[in-house]
Amino acid sequence: MRTTARHFRVRGKVQGVFFRASTQARAQALGLDGWVRNCPDGSVELLANGTAEALQQLEDWLWQGPDRARVTAVEATPAPLEPLAGFAIRR
Repeated sequence: MRTTARHFRVRGKVQGVFFRASTQARAQALGLDGWVRNCPDGSVELLANGTAEALQQLEDWLWQGPDRARVTAVEATPAPLEPLAGFAIRR
């Protein structure tokens, strides 16, 4: 299977609701490599490497997020592959 990369920006009530930890758990369950972090503007940003199917499943989940999140937008753009191992929470 071919590996690709996608950059995501998630907007709404996505900080302070365990969004990063939940995203990390979901990405790991999907076999994705990458990272997730909070941004100063209140959004959450992430980069994920994996199969197109797994990336689409992650994007679908990002629209929902954890229970207390209120997602208003998910922007997804293709990204260059980075040599990443595992899925990390960045600060």
